[in-house]
Amino acid sequence: MSSSPPPSDEDPEGQLALHAEALATGIDECLTGWVVRCVEQRLVEWAGSVPDDIADQAARAGEEARTEVAPRVAAMLHTDIDSQRVSPLAVVREAIRYPTEVLAAAGVPPIVRDEVDERLHPDDHYGLAPANFGDIDPRLAEPGLAWGAAKAFVHLARRRAEGLR
Repeated sequence: MSSSPPPSDEDPEGQLALHAEALATGIDECLTGWVVRCVEQRLVEWAGSVPDDIADQAARAGEEARTEVAPRVAAMLHTDIDSQRVSPLAVVREAIRYPTEVLAAAGVPPIVRDEVDERLHPDDHYGLAPANFGDIDPRLAEPGLAWGAAKAFVHLARRRAEGLR
């Protein structure tokens, strides 16, 4: 994953599009591995190891998450910012169902979570919901921040142009 140039006063919309594409590509590249790591981490914590058949199930679930969720994230990132109703991270968080299904089928019991986490992520029985893009993969931290900054830059530029800021 390569980083994009910083937002520019000359073409903020173009810069936003570059950052959106970099983030979408990164998520597509990292989502399968995130699902596999989620399964491996919880299974090792519970049972001490990951049986080969569960590792295979995790890999299949990861690929399924990538083929189903990554295109939705990309579509959201390429939607005009004034029409976006959710964040790309919120869309990625929907992918917790893939490792959750593998873990539940393997008999791994849910973890104890605090009330706030249970309220915010009621279907996240294993505490897998990423708090930021770096939780999915460290390589996504910079593209996620850059996209957020570029989006804010464009948002403020539009509001200024409308005389609202």
